Amino acid sequence: MSASVGDQGGGGATVDNMDKDNVNNNNNIANNTNKPPLRAKSFSFRAPQENFTIKDFELGKIYGVGSYSKVVRAKKKDTGMVYALKIMDKKFITKENKTAYVKLERIVLDQLDHPGIVRLFFTFQDATSLYMALESCEGGELFDQITRKGRLSEDETRFYAAEVVDALEYIHKLGLLHRDIKPENLLLSSDGHIKIADFGSVKPMQDSSITLLPNAASDDKACTFVGTAAYVPPEVLNSSPATVGNDLWALGCTLYQMLAGSSPFKDASEWLTFQRIIARDLRFPDYFSEEAKDLIDRLLDVNPSNRPGAGPDGYASLKNHPFFNGINWDDLKALKPPVLALPRKDLSRNLSRNLSCAKDGSEKQASDDGENASSITRLASIESFDSKWQQFLEPNESIIMISMVKKHQKLTSKKVQLILTNKPKIIYVNPSKLEPKESIVWSDNPNELSVQVASPTNFKICTPKKILSFEDAKQRALHWKKAIEALQGH
Repeated sequence: MSASVGDQGGGGATVDNMDKDNVNNNNNIANNTNKPPLRAKSFSFRAPQENFTIKDFELGKIYGVGSYSKVVRAKKKDTGMVYALKIMDKKFITKENKTAYVKLERIVLDQLDHPGIVRLFFTFQDATSLYMALESCEGGELFDQITRKGRLSEDETRFYAAEVVDALEYIHKLGLLHRDIKPENLLLSSDGHIKIADFGSVKPMQDSSITLLPNAASDDKACTFVGTAAYVPPEVLNSSPATVGNDLWALGCTLYQMLAGSSPFKDASEWLTFQRIIARDLRFPDYFSEEAKDLIDRLLDVNPSNRPGAGPDGYASLKNHPFFNGINWDDLKALKPPVLALPRKDLSRNLSRNLSCAKDGSEKQASDDGENASSITRLASIESFDSKWQQFLEPNESIIMISMVKKHQKLTSKKVQLILTNKPKIIYVNPSKLEPKESIVWSDNPNELSVQVASPTNFKICTPKKILSFEDAKQRALHWKKAIEALQGH
């Protein structure tokens, strides 16, 4: 999810100010055949740009963190209305040439109107940031439900899958590709219904009915790599143009993850994950029903046009699949959602179970006594890390945990790759320059090295000389604490 882009420290109209202009000039993109044509008609934003300031809101917990933004729970002080407020860094957007992408997402979200898609209510901005007030999904991410339950039942999976299919059909009929369908981007309302979020990778196709504006466009190349490694289809890895089949492949991966607790092609590194995708190294657990196996197998067809929903009969072949027997597609909202699993009060007692379930879908809970360094090491096999980080390791040294995190300073923050090894050693690396920072001084004494967890995303590594604050968007703060303490011999 992204916000509208305004003045980037200099000139230039905001995307919201464009609603005063008629969209009747295609000259800016006349020579770019890779972008959909603009519609020659006036355009008025449904979600207005307001003159609010951040002080008008009471900020709560952080929902998620991206490369140039974060989403927080925000209550409007005068109305009491709660939103998911996306806060975006103008300086980063300008520096990384993301302005057109952000404008596109704002414009697309403004025109989407479906109960299965997060709604954009309004935008505003200040000198440093852009803000989008989005529908707050109090049920959290589908990913959280999978993690808390270990894996979902087939009935639960069928319910969520049906709602995703219904929303995807709407998106595709408008001539849009989402290109980042995954459990983290499938949010749940307070009553448990699916809402597709994060349209930062959206791409309008040539026949899209979505109105576009000048200087708001998706990637210049139709085959640009976007998405998340474990859900990327083989044709994208082979630089083929984007099609609706891309989203349907990701749907198949998501179905598998709901039923098994882990994605079908996930491996110890992105490179190994890509090799499994290209080889279509797909293995089904014995407890999958024949209907589930068949649907996932068809959605993960190497030929995107063969995937149910992508053929000449459209979504009929997908909706009519035996896996969805009993689903009333005309009245999905009448279905009773699965009971939401709430956050565990004692996460430490369930850490071993969660890690085990994320890896193999097992519902067997490991004992607390088994939660030692060797069990924590399994994190390295379920987290994505690239082989380029190996250059910072010594011979026979291996990675225990690794995450791209934000290192917070007083007024700023920067992304770093935080690495814990079996030496034991803790380092953080500048991902752009691939230069190691000073290692955090290790000690087996908890008085000289400790981890304080402030929230699922935020934690501090404390030493006698300094305290370093980190933010892990994947909510693994407690995992970092447990992994470091395990290596200290606790």
